[in-house]
Amino acid sequence: MLEQQGALGCDVTVARVVFHEITENAIKKALMSPRYIDMDLVNAYLARRSLDYVIGFGISPLLWRKLPGCQSAGRVQSAALALVCDRESEIEQFKPQEYWTVRADFKMQFADLSNGTCIPFHIKHLNSKKLGQLSIPSQEEAQAIEKRIHSSKFEVLGVKRSKIHKNPPMPYITSSLQQDAANKLHFTAGYTMKIAQKLYEGINLSSEETTGLITYIRTDGFHISDGAAEDIRSLVKERYGQKYVLEDTRKYLKKVKNAQEAHEAIRPTSIRRLPSSLVGILDDDSLKLYTLIWKRTMACQMEASRTQMIQVDVGTPEGEMIFHSAASKLDFKGYQSVYEDTEGDSVHEDNFEALSKLMVAVKDLVSPVNVHLGQHFTKPPSRYSEGALIKKLEELGIGRPSTYASIMKVLQDRKYVTAKSRVLHPEFRGRMVSAFLLHHFSEVADYSFTANMETELDNVSAGLTEWKGLLKGYWERFSKYCADASNLDGRKVERMLEEKFGPILFPNVDTDNRICPSCSEGTLRFKVSRYGEGYFIGCDRHPKCKYIARSLSQQEDETEPTEECQKTFTPRLLGVMPDSDEKVFLKQGPYGHYVQIGEDKKGLFPKRASLSKVKDIDSVTLEDAIELLQYPKILGKHPEDDYPVLITHSKVGYNIKHRRSLALVPKSVDPKKMTLERALKLLSGKSVRRIGRPKGKVENKEPMEWH
Repeated sequence: MLEQQGALGCDVTVARVVFHEITENAIKKALMSPRYIDMDLVNAYLARRSLDYVIGFGISPLLWRKLPGCQSAGRVQSAALALVCDRESEIEQFKPQEYWTVRADFKMQFADLSNGTCIPFHIKHLNSKKLGQLSIPSQEEAQAIEKRIHSSKFEVLGVKRSKIHKNPPMPYITSSLQQDAANKLHFTAGYTMKIAQKLYEGINLSSEETTGLITYIRTDGFHISDGAAEDIRSLVKERYGQKYVLEDTRKYLKKVKNAQEAHEAIRPTSIRRLPSSLVGILDDDSLKLYTLIWKRTMACQMEASRTQMIQVDVGTPEGEMIFHSAASKLDFKGYQSVYEDTEGDSVHEDNFEALSKLMVAVKDLVSPVNVHLGQHFTKPPSRYSEGALIKKLEELGIGRPSTYASIMKVLQDRKYVTAKSRVLHPEFRGRMVSAFLLHHFSEVADYSFTANMETELDNVSAGLTEWKGLLKGYWERFSKYCADASNLDGRKVERMLEEKFGPILFPNVDTDNRICPSCSEGTLRFKVSRYGEGYFIGCDRHPKCKYIARSLSQQEDETEPTEECQKTFTPRLLGVMPDSDEKVFLKQGPYGHYVQIGEDKKGLFPKRASLSKVKDIDSVTLEDAIELLQYPKILGKHPEDDYPVLITHSKVGYNIKHRRSLALVPKSVDPKKMTLERALKLLSGKSVRRIGRPKGKVENKEPMEWH
């Protein structure tokens, strides 16, 4: 652009520099080898942005029309939502299975039980076959094994001693920092990135200018600059000693799927800036996150921890029944020294010493002392936490480091999922969106689609794939999905959702028993409100029968659905109007309970009044209903234009209405004592608002006034 504007001289060369570390040496090296803009990388960016626009702008309007209230869908967002919803389906369909465990305490055959120690063993082989978790399904089989144990002779079959070296965890990248902060500090992904951004941007230290405390926070590369690694090793030697330092700098070659590795791992800009030196400068949460990063960075260049392990197998001489026991003892802390709480495997030093002393050699005879039978049941898979979901997305190659926090936020802002006790629960709204996409956009909803698309985009950046051809091929398939879904009848969407979520929508009710209790002819069906965001269970003979069993929208807004929302509400006859024979009913609709004069009939619109402000529905009487049904009530005529002034009642309270002016009646005012004079004062006050123009031709074209 500067060249086009003639702002550059003839002898000026414009080039681009690339560096993967924000260090002095890396930047100087980059300046020594400039290059032109890599159009393959530009095209990959354009392709990714275009693809996200195509999917988001293609699916979202369809959701607005077919599932009102469901606001958006995106390439990565939909895959994350599908993971949460699929896990919920697994939990609902899960059937626990019973299984038993058998443990036995053994001692040396000729040892004094009062002086010796009994070691617990668990059964490993039975009838010369290795046992699995569900191999002992009943108490009868467990008791039969117990009898065999007491009637069998046992000896030591094998003793194995070994040393286990455990390397330190790799330095933090964006996803692993979010996971660790969630697990150890209970931070959400968004909150973690907010704090990390402040640490990256820098703070004012007492003796320095604004200083960035950590390196760039949106990264998927595990490498650390050579200068920083040497500084870390030097500090390890000073604080812990030579034996904790590696001979050579540890290099991390592992890659995240589809990683770009454009930046270093997340580390302190100066490892010698200890967390203790920032006490009182950083707030508590910032200090916790900085300490987490500092310890992880120190540990990654330290020696591995070493653990001694002993494993002993005892069994019958023929090997038909084998029991196993293992114990470990930490021999050298290594990198674990940097942590206040040991992060290594749990060690059982008491059992280790006992096993070492008790088991001398193979063929030594042992005797069972006690047998313990345990009943267990398999448990359903656990729901995703934010950290677990990020880890799964990373494993599948879905999304980029900078997208994970925003994905978590969008899913919760859209009310697709709710975080309860740091666990993600899918809302019914989110499950509907996921089912709709899976049914009509199967390619987009597939986990592998987004991951494979990232691979294709990486091929574009490598110059192996032409980006416009990639988009064209995808658009030809995607546009057909959009066209088919656009022509889809809304009733078919309702039937699809009803079939998929039948057990949730109609708990403990058979399909043949869903008779409408109001008309006794129709069938209760799942319905989508055409004029709002509500989802409810109603009679399929609408508009002949306007019965509504229950609304589903209330379950989405409440943290815990009330018992009243979960059960079917049957209309209740309150009595008969005193001046007529018309019946007064208490009913429930998509927006709450209401009272109604007369029954639902085709072509008639019976008078109704909202009960949204009434907490105890069971206490509503005929007198209460009559009191509400008298509104709207005319108070008199306005002195300026002779139009009526009314007092009305709605779910928000009482109002004074004159033409298109509406004034709220204060809660301190008794509506029964409202007079025309008091109503006129309210209409002349500042709280008056204007309501919409009626449809059709408007004869009076007076200017709009706003109060």
